[in-house]
Amino acid sequence: MELKPSLIPTEVRQVVEGLEGAGHEAYIVGGCVRDLLLGREPKDWDVTTNATPEAIQSLFEETYYTNEFGTVGVVNAAVSDERLKVIEVTPYRLEGRYSDSRRPDSVIFSQDIADDLKRRDFTINALAYSLSQDKLIDLYDGIKDIKAKILRAVGEPKARFEEDALRLMRAIRIAAELGFAIEGHTLAAIGETAGQLGKISKERIQAEFIRIINSQKPMDALVLCQKLGLLTHIVPELEEGIGCDQNQAHSYDVFEHNMRSLQHAADKGWPFSVRLAALFHDIGKPKSRRWDEGKKDWTFHGHDVIGARMTRKILENLKFSRETIEETANLVRWHMFFSDPEKITLSAVRRIIRNVGPEHVDELIQLRICDRIGTGRPKEQPFRLRKYQAMIDEARRDPISVSMLKIDGKRLMEVTRETPGPKFGWTLHALLEEVLDDPKRNTAEYLENRARELMQLSEEDLKALGAEGKEKKEEVEAAEIKDIHKKHFVD
Repeated sequence: MELKPSLIPTEVRQVVEGLEGAGHEAYIVGGCVRDLLLGREPKDWDVTTNATPEAIQSLFEETYYTNEFGTVGVVNAAVSDERLKVIEVTPYRLEGRYSDSRRPDSVIFSQDIADDLKRRDFTINALAYSLSQDKLIDLYDGIKDIKAKILRAVGEPKARFEEDALRLMRAIRIAAELGFAIEGHTLAAIGETAGQLGKISKERIQAEFIRIINSQKPMDALVLCQKLGLLTHIVPELEEGIGCDQNQAHSYDVFEHNMRSLQHAADKGWPFSVRLAALFHDIGKPKSRRWDEGKKDWTFHGHDVIGARMTRKILENLKFSRETIEETANLVRWHMFFSDPEKITLSAVRRIIRNVGPEHVDELIQLRICDRIGTGRPKEQPFRLRKYQAMIDEARRDPISVSMLKIDGKRLMEVTRETPGPKFGWTLHALLEEVLDDPKRNTAEYLENRARELMQLSEEDLKALGAEGKEKKEEVEAAEIKDIHKKHFVD
């Protein structure tokens, strides 16, 4: 197994050469060395040295040092590649005990590279490469484990996980990203120390969770998390689906169905938003499951609404951004929409585009495919997909928001000679509801005439009209969708 120095970027070389030129030792270290040996592009670059933090800072023009562990960030602000904007340089160090399972109580800087490598988490990450000597240091048979595709802890596995409990998730994530198996003693130690993950901040858990979801084998990773007792500290709600049998349309319980839906999104290389929604799309089923004596089968009415609420709460707990939370929850909320293109109306399609946003409707279709594949049934029929897409493309040409109406607040004021107020908003939304039903009504003439009529109503009557129209449309659409679900044994 050969490491090609030519693959090491100039910015990294300059940091190493700057340290060595000042008389210090310097090695490229950790996961970036592993990735170079595997022929993968490193996500970040780390350097270790026998120089002190102060000595490191004195050698480079722009640096930052804001931690107690000696790590100095060497900044290359002009570089476009995000992975090279900051090269982290850490002195060799010895670490004291980890009383909080997150960080060492004390750090002592060292002059021996061996001290730095023995504190590393896994053998495949305990590798150091010297540019000037073109030499790999491998004290724990990391290269052997890379060749065997094995993830093994450095030294005593339990001690490594008790030092930093996030390593429990890192083990699962790295194995999923690389397609490696976890060595037996290391695997057993994860199960024995799983409870320590509860001490880790949600922000750190989120970062590893994202990488698991974005890996090639997220299903295997999360199933392993569940078996080892980690999932209860990540997304315990997913475990409610274990043993939760479904109706005759499904081959798997809710837990496995969610996992298989996620895996299909990964197999297709679909974006994170689709993967996350696929994982959570049926998370509301255990809470909504009811036995229908007439059908002699389970029903799950309202699981999409319940699931959307649960998804928001889960992602808020994991400290995701508001944008990610809303996007994922909306996909979960509306994932039941596309089932029978022969019965779904264009007005209903226009509303779904409005609800999830034009930029996310393709993701909703992808989620629909994941849902179907996750049942264990054959792949989505091409003619259905073509029909879905044709309806969406047709509906996209029609107005789906107030901003797309052939009338605006300014024109409304000119036409009605009314001063701006709450009735303006209610009128515009009432007009939109009419246009969603019949896009041909989106003409200046029709909307202006209709606006004059609507503005004659009191604010209370106008609100009632809008609420009544919305209620009727929801009843009609709910009845249509219920018929579709019944036809396909979907609840």
